[in-house]
Amino acid sequence: MKTLFPSQLLKQTKPERRATIVMSEGSDPRIVLGSLAACREGVAEIILVGSRKEIFTELNHAGGNQVSGIRIEDPSDSPQIPKFVSVFNQLRGNKEQLTEEIVQQKVRDPLIFSALLVRTGQASGTVGGAVSTSSRILRTAITILGKATDAPFVSSVFLMYPPANALPGARAMVYADCGLLPDPNAEQLAQIAKQAANAFSVLMCDTPRVAMLSFSTKGSARHAHVNKVIEATNQLKETMPELLVDGELQFDTAFAPDVGERKTSGSDVAGQANVMIFPNLDAGNICYKITQHLGGYTAVGPVLQGLAKPANDLSRGCTAAEVKEIIAVTVLQSRHGLSM
Repeated sequence: MKTLFPSQLLKQTKPERRATIVMSEGSDPRIVLGSLAACREGVAEIILVGSRKEIFTELNHAGGNQVSGIRIEDPSDSPQIPKFVSVFNQLRGNKEQLTEEIVQQKVRDPLIFSALLVRTGQASGTVGGAVSTSSRILRTAITILGKATDAPFVSSVFLMYPPANALPGARAMVYADCGLLPDPNAEQLAQIAKQAANAFSVLMCDTPRVAMLSFSTKGSARHAHVNKVIEATNQLKETMPELLVDGELQFDTAFAPDVGERKTSGSDVAGQANVMIFPNLDAGNICYKITQHLGGYTAVGPVLQGLAKPANDLSRGCTAAEVKEIIAVTVLQSRHGLSM
């Protein structure tokens, strides 16, 4: 069965009211094109944040000035600034007080302004990262939106979709963590896998089969790095006995049925894994880019997990089509629970 993209999933259900998603880099051409596509296809209504003049220019170039469902918010002259200053100061609590001038400057920052639109209930989620770094996106989201109460930390996943001309056996997968935690310990790795499995269930509407990846398969090598993966796998099996999970597995054992059959026996995951959990950020980030650029897969993300309200990152090499899909992901997160 072909896995649907997030925007296609949304078309199967038509809520009475469309979600509103804030784009913090509203004048970027890819953001504008992706947002217009999202509006035209009924994925979401959009708030474009940034210079009104620049956004109008990009909308005009894209032929989208008359598209309904698009709204522009320019922080430089927004009437919402006084309210946002108050909210921002409340969030700071007892921290060292900033001058009124500095706070005014901060809430006019497009990333902070966008997150405040979500914080105050004017939108369901926010998306950025086509221009800004992942660290700025994450720092703003944690500061303004906060972590979910049941999430010890924020991690990320990439949704990986095979090309139309893919070789037999290619399938949609979730990769984690490819964007945030450089070197998770065993407990963190288990939590990443739990969140990634939930993301696969919600965003790809299928049963997750989780592979805890390593350079070793079932004791073929011995090293502290392997021990970490084994420990994380055992923790998952103890805390989530219903989850289909196996490890430690090399990627070919997890992905290829013939290799999985040769190297393991009786596994519900080997050879058919669809959630790939990498032992560190080096492995995850490198592998998702290889899968994307050599394998022709479409990578949607990084999708952030563990925030109180949806806020998602984009690769700075993103396309307009990927922008549309991350908007759809953000809508689905707002519907199904936010700490996945």
